[in-house]
Amino acid sequence: MAKGSKFWIAGALSAALLTGGCVTDPETGERSISRAAIGGIGGAVGGYLLGDLVGGRRDRTEKILGAGIGGLAGAGIGAYMDKQERDLRARTAGTDVEVTRRGDDLVLNMPAGITFAYDSANVQPQFRATLDQVADVLRDYNQTYIDVYGHTDSTGSDAYNQTLSERRAASVASYLTSRGVQSARIGTRGFGETQPIASNETEEGRAENRRVEIKIVPIEQDQLR
Repeated sequence: MAKGSKFWIAGALSAALLTGGCVTDPETGERSISRAAIGGIGGAVGGYLLGDLVGGRRDRTEKILGAGIGGLAGAGIGAYMDKQERDLRARTAGTDVEVTRRGDDLVLNMPAGITFAYDSANVQPQFRATLDQVADVLRDYNQTYIDVYGHTDSTGSDAYNQTLSERRAASVASYLTSRGVQSARIGTRGFGETQPIASNETEEGRAENRRVEIKIVPIEQDQLR
């Protein structure tokens, strides 16, 4: 099997399940992933976006407590994430940043082509205005954990791609903290080429796979006790 093909098959299965489990908001027309579909994906392929927070929830919670950040409770969790989702969609409208809702979590997909120059981990100047908008929302809605994930295509060695993905995730995280997002809320991880969302056999597919994602997870009050 070609390099990366097995990962692409798993990603395609996830995509199929997500498509089947999409629901559409009758007011906004925006699509999101139903809770039932999320459970199905977890059982089928164990998608990385469904995993625990980077570094483990216990360690991250200790950092949150140390920073004096509070948590959300009950129905307030969904309402809080609803407002944050609307603000993120409004602030990123007209850009190539994709906002996806998964239960009460949000995921932002930022293609590397608009975020970084080739073979670089420095945020491109022309993308900073968009990332500033994202940082503003993350700063305003501070009762969330933030995980930043870096990904590459399969071009180059495994080791090189892993390092590049880690550097890019760290670069975005550093930019967010420079704009006032609390570092205690942020974790980073590079996946290298292991989590493609398209085929690495075509240039279009490789372009989709080169990306940075920001996963936003509500801080629940019960977890802080």
